[in-house]
Amino acid sequence: MTLEKLLIDKTFYETFMSEHETNHPIQVLGEAYFNETELESENLSNIRFGQGEMYYRYKDYEAAIFKWEKIKGELEPWAQKNIADSYFQLGLLSKAEEIYTSVTTESAALTAEIALQLFSLYLEQERIDHAFRVIKEAVSLNPDYPNVTPLARTFYEEQNDWESAIELAVNEVIRTESPSWIHILNSYINRGLTKTTNPDYFSQSLATVYKVDETHFREMIVSHWNSYKNTELYLPWLQAVNDLLVNIDLYTETSWDEISALYRQTYLSLINGQYFIKEFQGLIPNHLTNWLKVANRDDALFASAAVLAWEGVFPATVESLLLNNAEHLLYKYKGTENGLEGSLKLFEAVSAWAYKNEFPIGYKLQWQMEQLMDLQTNHLLVAGISGNGKSSFINSILGEQILGASTSNVVIFNDGTHTEIKEITDEGVQHLESLDAFYDATAAGYETKAAVEFKLPSRFLNKNALTLIDTPGFTSQMEEKNETFQYLHYADSLLFVLNAHEPFTDRERNILLDIQEYAPNLSIHFLLNKMDAIHREDETNRIVEDVRARIRPYFPDAIVFPYSSAYTSSQLLSELALFIQSTFGNRDLAEQRTSQVLSTVRNLLVYVMEKRIEVENSLIDSIQWNEDILVKLNGLINNVTALETEKINTITASYRNIKEEITKDFTKELPKLLKSCSGILDTDNDFRNIHTELNEEMNNRIQDYVTANALPKFTTFILDWIANIKEEFVQSQNYLDEMSETFNILYNEDKMKLECDFRVLDDWRRDIDRMIRRVRIDDMNILTRFTPAQFLLKSAGKLFGGLQQNKNMLYNQYTKYVENEDYTDAINSVIHMFFEQFVLFEKSLDEDINLFFRDPFGMLKQMVEETHLEIQENRDGLSEMRANPEVFQDPLKLFHLRLRQQEVIWNMRNVSQYVPTETEVEPIG
Repeated sequence: MTLEKLLIDKTFYETFMSEHETNHPIQVLGEAYFNETELESENLSNIRFGQGEMYYRYKDYEAAIFKWEKIKGELEPWAQKNIADSYFQLGLLSKAEEIYTSVTTESAALTAEIALQLFSLYLEQERIDHAFRVIKEAVSLNPDYPNVTPLARTFYEEQNDWESAIELAVNEVIRTESPSWIHILNSYINRGLTKTTNPDYFSQSLATVYKVDETHFREMIVSHWNSYKNTELYLPWLQAVNDLLVNIDLYTETSWDEISALYRQTYLSLINGQYFIKEFQGLIPNHLTNWLKVANRDDALFASAAVLAWEGVFPATVESLLLNNAEHLLYKYKGTENGLEGSLKLFEAVSAWAYKNEFPIGYKLQWQMEQLMDLQTNHLLVAGISGNGKSSFINSILGEQILGASTSNVVIFNDGTHTEIKEITDEGVQHLESLDAFYDATAAGYETKAAVEFKLPSRFLNKNALTLIDTPGFTSQMEEKNETFQYLHYADSLLFVLNAHEPFTDRERNILLDIQEYAPNLSIHFLLNKMDAIHREDETNRIVEDVRARIRPYFPDAIVFPYSSAYTSSQLLSELALFIQSTFGNRDLAEQRTSQVLSTVRNLLVYVMEKRIEVENSLIDSIQWNEDILVKLNGLINNVTALETEKINTITASYRNIKEEITKDFTKELPKLLKSCSGILDTDNDFRNIHTELNEEMNNRIQDYVTANALPKFTTFILDWIANIKEEFVQSQNYLDEMSETFNILYNEDKMKLECDFRVLDDWRRDIDRMIRRVRIDDMNILTRFTPAQFLLKSAGKLFGGLQQNKNMLYNQYTKYVENEDYTDAINSVIHMFFEQFVLFEKSLDEDINLFFRDPFGMLKQMVEETHLEIQENRDGLSEMRANPEVFQDPLKLFHLRLRQQEVIWNMRNVSQYVPTETEVEPIG
């Protein structure tokens, strides 16, 4: 046993025991101490050290401390450590810590022992932070020391310090390459404890595991992969694992099926629109490279197609070696992938995305895709120039006169147990209850471009597993917009009906070449109709051969079948059945439908892109249109404001004119009226009270004038005034109605209705009627006021009025006074009292006219606010579209990538041979 081991175990005293020693160690040490005392040799410290161990063993810690305190030399650091152990046992933890931390030594073992003791001490004191520090130091200084790393791992796990536990496991995997530590690390990964750790941190440990054991390596790769899924570190993990695997030789016989599946799932998740392309574009080349390395037979074709598709969409990003290998695998495993299922899933993904982004594709296309999934029937599209007998041909094989001479809609005939007619539009399905409803729905000029599904019991359709698609005949106008083009990708074969009297005209040839360009994979055949007019067999053969010769340069594989709708026979129908079956040949219908679905997806992507452009242009147009409307609205507001001001000025001015006219009458007539009161004067009057009589007469005459003249005239003026105002208001309303109509035409809806409040006129009529009835002229002191002239005259009357000889003088004075007096104050008082009721009315004219125009102004203000809001919303939408084009463009580009991948798989099915290059390699498994 080594010296360090003895010191660690406190069995150093055994060095004093002989091999066959039978005496107790205490006795042996005591005798040795006695023998060495007088010599005072260095061995005395060693004996004391051993004695301290014995005292410690028997828990006499004070005696042990006494012995160890006297140790000098090389054992002194160990003695100090033992003293601290004793204090630890005595419960004097602070003293023990003080001594532990004071020990100076170069011994790794002693350092480790002290660290472990301090670790226990800190746990005892519940000083967890100190325990963390000391155990980390112990692991760092001497990880090979017994129990250091297991103790650290247990402590970290108990404290839920998974970061430290993971760090320990990673370091130990790299340092020891131990399977047990690999297992521990993998358990942490599987528990999800590492999913917040940067994936690069595990690169070295993964490389180490691969070197130790490939099985453990695969397990750990899978564990990490699943752990990082759906986290923010998923993409960094993919980057890290691909950087690692691209530099590792994986060409072994080991099965990598689980990792191959992960590569496939991951690739699909990356291109499903969850991420922006810029986020993962850089890691794809290595991802594809590694995928091909680990791809099994099931994934090889899909992975190879992914490589070629990626290179097609992102050129010059994939190395040529990888491309060659992908091409080789595509050829080797062609036909093993279910192209129809994958293509349909792609269509569903595009449809869902289009719907989410408010570009719904409509129910009609969804219905067409459902029909394409029915592999039990062949779709034969029947087309032709109007007048060639297409409808009569279809009626002849159905055995019923169903189709008329021309239709404006596509009609799909299916075999069914009973007759059922459905009109299919983008909005949904409507059942047509009768043939009359069917004729109405398919009549020429019918607005709705619906597809009509007509199910009926048909022996011919049933026996030949056939669906007939009848399209509107080509007319001379807008042939490129014929419904036929919309259903080419829905058809398995095209039967073009020719007229035997004028077959395959230049116009028909051009239409068919356009069809071929639009649907290059669609087989085209011909039905030569109206052959009943040709009676000689040799002439029939000549015409058929001539037509074939004319068709062959353009459609070399086309079959021409002569037919007569007028003389349908069982023999002719049998021959027709054979002809139709030959047009479909021995093709794989699933393969044919895959091509049709892919073509539909491609057209759908073009449609969505065009819709996106339409939306952007629509926003631009809407902004411009609303800005123009805003200018017009503000212009109208200015016009209405001017109109309101004009009406206020006109109406208030006309009212003041009435008031001035009445005032002028008062000013002109009342002085005459008052002066004429001198007529009541006479020399016989009692001049002592004549002023009272005159004053009363004047008031009476004023009252009579107001009642008989002023009020009637004022009433007439006011009523005429209101009538004129009504005309003014009506003119204003007419103008606003014209403006409303003009704007509603611009809005293309009845949005603006500017209605003024004519109740103002009724309120005025009531107010004026009430105020006229309340006009009241109170009696005034016209001649009883205290003025110098009146005072003298009144005094003279009282003094001299009783004397006859003075009456002539008083008569003359009073007459002169009455006829020459200035009645301005009295007249002003009359005018004031006359118009007193109308003061508030006059003041409120402006407000009442404002009230008349209030609702139009309110509506115009609301429309201006709404227009501003719509402009801002459109600007925000346009800015968002332009600021983040990848939000829309990336999904479309990824859909194109997936489409290209499906097309690569489908196209490889038709490759007859392939010459591999020397650099191509086989996939694992």
